[in-house]
Amino acid sequence: MTAPRRSLILAGGGMRVAYQAGVIKALAEAGIEFDHVDGASGGTINLAMLLSGLTPDQMIARWESLDVHKFVSVMPFAKYASLQGMEAMGDARGLVNDVFPHLGVDIDKIRACTSPVGTFNVCNFTRKTGEVISNSEMTMDHLVAGVSLPIFMPAVPINGSLYLDAVWIRDANPLEAVRRGADELWIVWCIGNTGEYHDGVFRQYVHMIEIAANGALFKDFEQINEINARIAAGETVDGHTTPIRLHLIRPAHPLPLDPDFYLGKIDARSLVDRGYADAQEYLHTRTDAGLPFAPEVTQMANEAPGFTFREKMSGGFALGETDPETGAKVGHSDGNTFTMHGTINIDDLDKFMSDPDHDGSITGSIDFAPLGFNLPSTKGVFNLFSPTTDPTVKYMVYELGFNASDGKPYYMAGRKEVKDAPLTDMWKATTTLYTQLHQGTDKTGPVVGAGVLTLGVTDLLAMIPTMHATNTTSPVQAAETVTKFGKFFLGEVWETYVEKAGV
Repeated sequence: MTAPRRSLILAGGGMRVAYQAGVIKALAEAGIEFDHVDGASGGTINLAMLLSGLTPDQMIARWESLDVHKFVSVMPFAKYASLQGMEAMGDARGLVNDVFPHLGVDIDKIRACTSPVGTFNVCNFTRKTGEVISNSEMTMDHLVAGVSLPIFMPAVPINGSLYLDAVWIRDANPLEAVRRGADELWIVWCIGNTGEYHDGVFRQYVHMIEIAANGALFKDFEQINEINARIAAGETVDGHTTPIRLHLIRPAHPLPLDPDFYLGKIDARSLVDRGYADAQEYLHTRTDAGLPFAPEVTQMANEAPGFTFREKMSGGFALGETDPETGAKVGHSDGNTFTMHGTINIDDLDKFMSDPDHDGSITGSIDFAPLGFNLPSTKGVFNLFSPTTDPTVKYMVYELGFNASDGKPYYMAGRKEVKDAPLTDMWKATTTLYTQLHQGTDKTGPVVGAGVLTLGVTDLLAMIPTMHATNTTSPVQAAETVTKFGKFFLGEVWETYVEKAGV
């Protein structure tokens, strides 16, 4: 059987396309290779990194070490004071001098790359058309133009025409992949698609991008459906004799917007981890037939006020032990430390609080020398103050599945035990994670290691700035959401350590 010709289509999404690096790593680990890669808007950045010869792990490392503030560079004051009006909020110097070099983008390597071939989408503003630039013809000007959104960056002059980001025409180009003979289209989608319409100038600017991006994609889907119908009727269309198939990976909820990334409310590690986990989930559930070419494939859950924070816990850990406290002692004596980096998301705080298990979500990565470093999670479980069969005990559950550097699957199952006890025990209980490591993809597998992870004072101080409300429409609603979570957390602690303990 002839192997399918595959195209990887990297859609836009601003700086948030760090998410795509995690997806690319998961696809590479699954052995999925591509003959052609297409990029539009922010997706052109990852395309440029791939064609510059970076491996997925190198892409991730560069995204995680990037200072995202370098994306913004202020123009000379005279540009803002011009009587003709402001040309743009910033210019491309930060991209050209800092961001692209740090991300490993090399125009000469891009032009010389022959496998896979790449295509970059830009908007020719002068002609009001979309143009596809092959990697062999790419220039730095084209690369800058590909991410130059009106208002935020000026148009780029190239050969007598002005060029901009293609997002207003298309944010992905599946038809280019079809024209190049692709049988399988793998789209990585970062642009939001919910049924909610938000107030505010910035959110409505984002909505315009969402409308343009999704609308153009769905129009292409209609054409591909027509092509597939002709093929099903026995016709050969541009060399295609079998129907074109679609695979699409996207987050379940919209990714945080670029200002959250810029202000540190989310970081590249969190985006990469989420992309990797979403790709793993899709890879384990996909069918050979793929997905329908229909608008529903990019739909995401509606946003509700939520809460998020990033937490790092580490401690002594030993393979071959099953008791956490014993494993911690052995690990400390052997110098083996297990570290969990987790991003906890509560997408709907009201629903979370009314759920008896208080079920949120967690993505993250693991550092443990015997198995590897920066190992992204394949799936995760988070419960806060989940009840148990013992009415005096509640668990704070942290679980992450991951693959070791040799590809073997493991599952970290940890829990903090919050129980009726003196108030002085509160700190230890809420910062101590008794952890077992299972072989396999869940905690039914045999226990192959154990230890105790703790949240130190330094880690707590690092966590506090990451705690913030999500999906709120105003500073007032954000403050109300933070207060609501705080009251819930402190209320559970008060009930356990004060009321039930008889203090």
